[in-house]
Amino acid sequence: MGNNFVVKPKSSDKKEDTHVFISVRIKKELLSHYDKLAGQSGRSRNELICMALQYTMENLEFISNDENRR
Repeated sequence: MGNNFVVKPKSSDKKEDTHVFISVRIKKELLSHYDKLAGQSGRSRNELICMALQYTMENLEFISNDENRR
């Protein structure tokens, strides 16, 4: 599937809660997309955002300013 962000319907697995609470400001349009996806997938908006953040960290290519100056 390449680098696609894949969302599967939620299973009934219960996992230990190791989450912390933060506040993030996002655009209304992006929130609307997450709300729609939440409705389609049976997952919460929070769960989907956490999945997207984890995916980003696992697929991130960071280029420092020093490398840009070449």
